[in-house]
Amino acid sequence: MVFIADYGAGNLRSVHKAFDYLGIKAVVSDKASEMSRYDKVLIPGVGAFGPAMEALNRQGFGEAIREHINKGRSVLGICLGMQLFLSESEEMGAYKGLDIVPGKVLRFTGSTDKIPQIGWNSVDYCKESVLFRNIPDRSYFYFVHSYYCRPDEPESVATTTFFAGKNFCSAIEKNGIFAVQFHPEKSSEAGLQVLKNFAEF
Repeated sequence: MVFIADYGAGNLRSVHKAFDYLGIKAVVSDKASEMSRYDKVLIPGVGAFGPAMEALNRQGFGEAIREHINKGRSVLGICLGMQLFLSESEEMGAYKGLDIVPGKVLRFTGSTDKIPQIGWNSVDYCKESVLFRNIPDRSYFYFVHSYYCRPDEPESVATTTFFAGKNFCSAIEKNGIFAVQFHPEKSSEAGLQVLKNFAEF
């Protein structure tokens, strides 16, 4: 069973429906204290970094996520949820993140593409990945974002995607910490396979 954290900044309904479609049990909860009962935790996210981080910590999810990871259990961040895993973000100021993946969240600055990125784009594999098992390289996923993650450790980068003149990190995989910048719940069969891979590995 997958625990989906409800901290007021997530696309919870569509993520939960995706797991239902796959026949995978998932529970949505705003109680951080319940997280310890689950091996798999999903952190969704839609909105701005600062307010989301404040809500996450206010409800106790920040510390609960760190404890979850320290026990060797798995977590998946989606979109803003991925960005919250990093050390800091420059979105609308300077904000500290969970710092479970060292790195920064930066704004796209290229003039070649309209920002934000909204729509389908492909991912290029950087290494063999649990999250992308049975999914062909350069498969397309659905993105909605103006900021991107730049991890300090290249080995944590699972995939990259080209946008606004930049090959940015579009997925992270590191010691049971998983994260994707795209929305798997909106990404057709490939996206559903990502959620299935996370739930079943």
